[in-house]
Amino acid sequence: MSITIKDVARQANVSVATVSRVLNNLPGYSEDTKKKVLGIINDLGYQPNAIARGLINKKTKTIGVLLPNVSNLFAADVLAGIEDIAHEMDYSVVICKTDKSGERTLKYLQMLREKQVDGILFVSEWMKEEYYEVISRMSIPVVLVSTKSDYPLPYVKVNDFEASYDAVNYLLNKGHRSIGMIAGTEGDLIATSPRVEGFKKALLDEGIDDEPAIVYGDFAFETGITGMEELIEKYPEVTAVFCASDEMAVGALSYLYKKNIRVPDQIAVVGYDNTSAAEKAIPPLTTVGQPLYEMGRSAAEMLLKKRPTSNVVLQHKIIERETVK
Repeated sequence: MSITIKDVARQANVSVATVSRVLNNLPGYSEDTKKKVLGIINDLGYQPNAIARGLINKKTKTIGVLLPNVSNLFAADVLAGIEDIAHEMDYSVVICKTDKSGERTLKYLQMLREKQVDGILFVSEWMKEEYYEVISRMSIPVVLVSTKSDYPLPYVKVNDFEASYDAVNYLLNKGHRSIGMIAGTEGDLIATSPRVEGFKKALLDEGIDDEPAIVYGDFAFETGITGMEELIEKYPEVTAVFCASDEMAVGALSYLYKKNIRVPDQIAVVGYDNTSAAEKAIPPLTTVGQPLYEMGRSAAEMLLKKRPTSNVVLQHKIIERETVK
């Protein structure tokens, strides 16, 4: 049988209201009463109900994180930053994996509303009108992570256009002129479109106005394999490939290895994100480094330490390893 706040009050010979004030650090009791109540809470093993406490102090010490894929390494690094800040500030994190249709996102938003979370971090997904309507009714702070929207919501991200532009410039400076791209999901406005536009602009600024050698995947390892195959079939002249994620880049390396195409001697490969996969790849992957952990940490700090009002654009950098000569 679970211990209730009434059991604590009865044992301490005080009112339920006094026990509640002690739990929520509110005034109205002596130091002796506080020690007595806390001692009995410890002896009985009483665990306060977060929702019940939230009705009093208007906080449940819980935040929600919505993201489209919790299994990939990008998400793992971002979540590590979020959870470290949450732990430091004594908050719990509810992680919600969404889907492409949007139905699950709406369902999770309703669940987070019912749980009265204190804030939401919305990671790497486009903010649709129906999402924003639900969030607006919740009247809690929301921060976008690795995405932005047409709505007045603050975000933490890198400049994907500039990062892609710099990756292609890096390859150009290494002497490559025939550069292909394995892009993310076609039509994706968050990560795919700005990276593709950065890729195209870097080539145009170099005076290369040929048809862009671009194929599309979905940021995953498997589409790196199929994308590399398609790219070589359509554009056999390419000597370097820029991939819109490390996972796709590692998939591309796998395909090239199986086809006995040497990296970087015959073809160079650059990834995007700087996840642990890049460091562990064979050969170790040159990539565009996003500060993923700092991204999650910064967003959580914005959410929990003050009501967020401004945007944060973090710096990317080229991480040189062994897939480009």
